Amino acid sequence: MGRKFFVGGNWKCNGTSEEVKKIVALLNEAEVPSEDVVEVVVSPPYVFLPFVKNLLRADFHVAAQNCWVKKGGAFTGEISAEMLVNLGIPWVILGHSERRALLNESNEFVGDKTAYALSQGLKVIACVGETLEQREAGSTISVVAAQTKAIAEKVSDWTNIVVAYEPVWAIGTGKVASPAQAQEVHFELRKWIKENVGADVAGSVRIIYGGSVNGANSKELAGQPDIDGFLVGGASLKPEFVDIIKSATVKSS
Repeated sequence: MGRKFFVGGNWKCNGTSEEVKKIVALLNEAEVPSEDVVEVVVSPPYVFLPFVKNLLRADFHVAAQNCWVKKGGAFTGEISAEMLVNLGIPWVILGHSERRALLNESNEFVGDKTAYALSQGLKVIACVGETLEQREAGSTISVVAAQTKAIAEKVSDWTNIVVAYEPVWAIGTGKVASPAQAQEVHFELRKWIKENVGADVAGSVRIIYGGSVNGANSKELAGQPDIDGFLVGGASLKPEFVDIIKSATVKSS
């Protein structure tokens, strides 16, 4: 059984009610490969989660962009995993580089968040990736391994984890890791998981790529053996997101 292609759309901190309605209408009308070929998840800001969930086609799912590291309580401004479960939101993105950089989320904090979200029944898109300085210093693999290790130390069951490799220097910059560069990191990451978690997990866990993915480059990226899909930022707010979803057929053909 091959790894099912996965396409996530991270809307980040964007959108008004009207804009969100338009994006959802576009997705609802899109002709895309069936659910047995591709799993599609979109991640609107918290305030639009129930709205999008209620309007969105049944074969697409919804993710939150973050959640708190433990049970709710006196944590002003935070949203707990339990609240997301209560709303019927199946997925959450954790450890996105913007949160690691802007809010100083450490590898350990992301590991703890991942374990807690999974324990409450959420599925997790766990983000890893290096900065430009780290890539130029030749430490890409060690950085990504350390980020993954922090999750592996807290989690025993990887069934509900998708790993998203997003080189920080390629997010929103228009710079894309070449298919060969992306494949190299995905290959090394899968190898690390095989050696440190287990061969079964390495063979089944989906490792998706993020970083200026668009309709023009998605097919070539999708053709790489260790790239199992995409986490899409800016392009997930545009009609080309449909083309990115369709790139899943590269794997099934």
